[in-house]
Amino acid sequence: EVQLVESGGGLVQPGGSLRLSCAASGFRFEDYTVGWFRQAPGKEREAVSCFQTSGDSTYYAPSANGRFTISSDNDKTTVYLHMNNLKREDTAVYYCTADPRGGPCVARYFHSWGQGTQVIVSS
Repeated sequence: EVQLVESGGGLVQPGGSLRLSCAASGFRFEDYTVGWFRQAPGKEREAVSCFQTSGDSTYYAPSANGRFTISSDNDKTTVYLHMNNLKREDTAVYYCTADPRGGPCVARYFHSWGQGTQVIVSS
């Protein structure tokens, strides 16, 4: 069924960059909304970016807009999150997700998640 495997996290200094990857299987991107969410200790899971290929629609949270970019391979099997100018506030476990509905970029609308990849932004 739907399977999502994140990778690419790690330790990075403030101002640095990372590219997260999510290997996807069991669904077609054309029929799904895919996204990246993150969860910091003591906080709820929050949206970073969502991408709906069927509607050619992309959403970025205000904290990510202008710094992060969501994209996919041409074969539509991997979704990426390019993160630039990272800040300490970006420290979190990052999860990719997918859902066949065309709802908003809100965690409760998604039910298929990867295992997460840790991003730590620190000097």
